[in-house]
Amino acid sequence: MAIEQWLMVAIFAATVAGLIKNQKQPERVFIGATLCCLALSLVSVEEVLFNATNSGLVSLVLLIICSFALERTGFLRLLSQNLFRGSKTTALLRTLFSSALASAFTNNTAVVAALISPIKNNTLINPGKLLLPMSYAAILGGTLTLVGTSTNLIVNSLMIKQGQPGLGFFDFTAVGAVVLVCCMGVILLNLRVLPDQKVQTKAVLSYFVEAEVELNSDLIGKSIQDNGLRNLEALFLVEVIRGDQLITPVTPEHIIRGGDKLIFSGDVSKILVLQQFSGLRLFAEQDSLLQRNLTEVLLKPDSTIVGKTLKSSGFRARFDAAVVGIRREGGELSGKLGDITLLAGDFLVLAVGSDFVERQNLTKNFYIISGVKPDDMLLGWRDKATLFGFVGAIAASVVFSIPLVKCLIFYTAFLVASGCLTVNEIKRRFPIEIWLLVVSALTLANALENTGVAMIIANNIHLLLAGQGVMWAFVVIFLVTLLVTELITNNAAAVLVFPIAYNVAIGLDVSPMPFIMAVAFAASGSFISPYGYQTNVMVFNAGNYNLMHFVRFGLPVSVVYSVTCLYMIPLVFPF
Repeated sequence: MAIEQWLMVAIFAATVAGLIKNQKQPERVFIGATLCCLALSLVSVEEVLFNATNSGLVSLVLLIICSFALERTGFLRLLSQNLFRGSKTTALLRTLFSSALASAFTNNTAVVAALISPIKNNTLINPGKLLLPMSYAAILGGTLTLVGTSTNLIVNSLMIKQGQPGLGFFDFTAVGAVVLVCCMGVILLNLRVLPDQKVQTKAVLSYFVEAEVELNSDLIGKSIQDNGLRNLEALFLVEVIRGDQLITPVTPEHIIRGGDKLIFSGDVSKILVLQQFSGLRLFAEQDSLLQRNLTEVLLKPDSTIVGKTLKSSGFRARFDAAVVGIRREGGELSGKLGDITLLAGDFLVLAVGSDFVERQNLTKNFYIISGVKPDDMLLGWRDKATLFGFVGAIAASVVFSIPLVKCLIFYTAFLVASGCLTVNEIKRRFPIEIWLLVVSALTLANALENTGVAMIIANNIHLLLAGQGVMWAFVVIFLVTLLVTELITNNAAAVLVFPIAYNVAIGLDVSPMPFIMAVAFAASGSFISPYGYQTNVMVFNAGNYNLMHFVRFGLPVSVVYSVTCLYMIPLVFPF
């Protein structure tokens, strides 16, 4: 081999070693490899810039940006609130298949993030029996479509770079559906190996929050369970006040009436979720002060409002602020928010008006502690427009064969123009790590091909498998990708193995599609390691699992997944 080829082999080997050693920041490893290739003139600046605007990569970035708005719609909340009802078996099946189906059309990481809290808080199924299966179901669901997982989109971008037309939205579905059904059977049969365990939950300072059911509310006449008020993230319904009647504890079958005051306890940053319920008005909304940035204060002992209620103290007029929630250390709170007698040491979260900071009586009455940033939720027509707009963008791409990137560009523009997504939010949450990872990976693939190393590796694999046939090469590519996925991460595995797999197919003079699909499905098949896939990392921490839980539960799933993929891919995509 020439000197530049040996240099490329050294860079590639160092990249693999770096990814194994530094799994949490793979983009840094890839950037280092890219800079080495650029410094040694193994790739050109033009190639790097071209990779930065790859249409598959742009589609991936836009999809992630759009998911910021989708996370704030009521879709995932509606999904989670309808899971835990009926028998354990029904709830289990509903949770697993719902998470899989949702993951096919919404990024599976967002689905898992939305479902972790409801699963941990449910009283029907032990969370230890459900969190890990839910992660696996989301992974399986993500393999059903082009947008279900970032791995598929990365493979698509690598394919476009090779001059191929790119993958269709449902190209993965035939294989993914069979894999989903087979692996779900294994998951359900193997649940016994997962422990019943008490999940460690994050300590949250619980505030006392009030919301009133308006007379025209859609909640009226339905039970707490049917309205989805039972399994809210970080908020628990503790009391219902109906006239002079105090109802506690609140059963799931309790029927809501107009004028009911619902008293919640929990994380005050989640209160804007309550605004997504039709005709449910927060206490602070009575003064039209509920804003995105709230202020937390501590009531001083010499405050003039100690011993008074919020109503009798004239709180709104006195401080140009409305109380969103109250917290009292070491004390129980009950009743209407406005009727609670304030005591020194009470913590209040306030929705403040424009004159709040100018009031001269603040320092006498409060210690100003901090600002509170409530989770912003989309309401009214924006909520529906965001969800239906996403469905429309995907449908337009599928039905009218419009490039996905073009549909996502117009959908993102709509989100910004309608106020469903702000430019500041895009700047703040832009997926720079993923963008750098993919650009660097595409550039590394360029270098492997420019130096001829990818073809040399492919030829050596061909010689190694001489006389064994195309099927053996296909199996080896799949298993190598699967192994790299478990050792590193799904996305890194896809970008490392793809150029080799593609060149193996070209060298064998067969269609590259089965090899491309082998890389895509194998890179998503992380069921043994908690670090190979992002959803596994999320439930690993949330469910207090250990490595052996993944091995015992995931190994049978991985075997069935692999066998099913190896059988189905050549069937759907012949050599």
